[in-house]
Amino acid sequence: MSQNMKKSNTTTIFITLILISILISKSKGDGRANIIKLHCDNVLSANSSIFVQNFIHIMEITSTQIRTTNNSTASVGTGPDALNSLAQCYGDLTSQDCILCYAELRTFFPTCYPHNGGYAFLDGCFMRIQNYSFYDEYTSPNDTSVCGNATRKSDKFREETMRVVGNMVTGALRKKNYFGREQMVGSGGDDSVYVLAQCWETLSPSSCRACLENASVEISKCLPWSEGRVLNTGCFMRYSDTDFFNHVPVSSGSSNKGRIIAIVFSVVSSVVVLTVAFFIILYIKNRRYVTQKRKGSYDAEKMAKILHDSNLNFKYSTVEKATGYWNESNKLGQGGFGTVYKGVLSDGREIAVKRLYFNNKFRVVDFYNEVNMISSVEHKNLVRLLGCSCSGPESILVYEYLPNMSLDRFIFDQIKGREIVCEKRFNIIIGVAEGLVYLHENTKTRIIHRDIKASNILLDLRFRPKIADFGLARSFQDDKSHISTAIAGTLGYMAPEYLAHGQLTEKADVYSFGVLILEVVTGMENNKSKTTEYTDSLTSTAWKHFKLGTVEKIFDPNLMMHIYPNINFQKDAIKVVHVGLLCTQEDPSLRPSMSAVLKMLAKNDEPLPAPSNPPFIDEKSMELNHITQKLQNHSDRDDCSSVASVSHSHFYPR
Repeated sequence: MSQNMKKSNTTTIFITLILISILISKSKGDGRANIIKLHCDNVLSANSSIFVQNFIHIMEITSTQIRTTNNSTASVGTGPDALNSLAQCYGDLTSQDCILCYAELRTFFPTCYPHNGGYAFLDGCFMRIQNYSFYDEYTSPNDTSVCGNATRKSDKFREETMRVVGNMVTGALRKKNYFGREQMVGSGGDDSVYVLAQCWETLSPSSCRACLENASVEISKCLPWSEGRVLNTGCFMRYSDTDFFNHVPVSSGSSNKGRIIAIVFSVVSSVVVLTVAFFIILYIKNRRYVTQKRKGSYDAEKMAKILHDSNLNFKYSTVEKATGYWNESNKLGQGGFGTVYKGVLSDGREIAVKRLYFNNKFRVVDFYNEVNMISSVEHKNLVRLLGCSCSGPESILVYEYLPNMSLDRFIFDQIKGREIVCEKRFNIIIGVAEGLVYLHENTKTRIIHRDIKASNILLDLRFRPKIADFGLARSFQDDKSHISTAIAGTLGYMAPEYLAHGQLTEKADVYSFGVLILEVVTGMENNKSKTTEYTDSLTSTAWKHFKLGTVEKIFDPNLMMHIYPNINFQKDAIKVVHVGLLCTQEDPSLRPSMSAVLKMLAKNDEPLPAPSNPPFIDEKSMELNHITQKLQNHSDRDDCSSVASVSHSHFYPR
């Protein structure tokens, strides 16, 4: 590709981003997400291609850091197109509000291109990008104040404001994060004043003090007007006669107290812009990446078309209202990629809403994949997708609501485990097997789930199982023997050949199913013990007892009262362990298909073949344990460059 073409493509990308930003930033919502000032430097980038790569990289890093710490500093590249960034949310924002504020904030930086730096102030967060290290700067010629001249206040208001502002200079310095806020409520609320101050955490205490002292002088020039802000290089200060503080919501049934702040429409731009940017940049950088993608491209354009051309599309406002505006009392669970809420639609239908945040390109793949996979299949043992939405500040999946939630909440709990006796557990195993047979032998397309585990098996009111979470699922045609793919799934449930070589077949699901049914019968979690380097897994424990003829010793105590009075229950439980060991054999060619597994479970008199050993039994197999440990280390570091995408989710559904 010629240098001129590269520059042309790069320019096209940023023009596209600018147009998208203009088109979708229609109305500003809550004040803490309002843009106060955007400033672009007047220095041009030296090399467009290098600058674009560095820009995308630094935004990815910032997105990851801001999600967990509410602030971020990052440096990418060297030379004239090196980039340094600082992003910080003010100290009273929750993690969720910070993510949303940053999502709005980062939308504006593509509009600075081809200039190589700038900064943006919002009422809840700040970000700056430069091609040099600026972290200790606290003043510059660009410092300014913004006064709101709507209402002229009394002399008493002026006096109280300056008193509280003075308190903030010392109050913020007492906090580790340099944040302070204070309010003075006047009689009848007429002279009430609210003041907030925030220094960037990269400053020294002396620099923070100097910045705030300067801000206190500048903000006095806005008085006696009712609103004032100072936007300094190293700090932010604001006063107002109205309460603009971010008050952390309290979980309760009251809609006005339990409601998470209504999310503004302008934040829509964050997800769309970054998603488009990632995929366009990756396409230009490496066309082979696009051509090698499997059937069913994951580009944002195709995802949007599927949503708008089908009956799956939900309005964000409809789902938001159904969940009580994300009321904490409706939260069902939380995981690494989002939160799940219970909701009730206007027609009375109960729904489960998976609310996702896209902080990097991989989550877009998961979202599209889940929509595409689950909307193309229908079976009584597969969770039903009612719809989805990507028109709000985060993408949303809407499922049928299953009141008993996930299987792991029962089989791994001594009290709740009493609710599912032998017959119910056996029916759950049969139902999951039937669902997997449907996926593996579907006439349209064969689907491998890749993440069969107890937390992804949902239970309806009568404890009938439904397989959930198709974010990692993969499809392939009958003429393919396997798929070579990056490793993804949950440690302890992934087949050894898949872990070692990345070659995916239906036998990977068979292995996971084998682990699952051993858990159902024993009540023991396969991943529970992590205290020693080579602790026996559930499969190896079951194998040892099977060889000794003492399988009943590992049965769940909640089943014992039902097993021994009924010889059929005892035979069924032993048969389930036998089938589980057949499914978890080390050699994948020896594992039965899911249709064969279903026949084994359903027929009482048919003799079962003897299983061979599962993996990780002796030291010869320990190298696979080392692979597992490396994957665990990658997962713990949350390294985006890792070849594995290891799931440890435990929410409903993931």
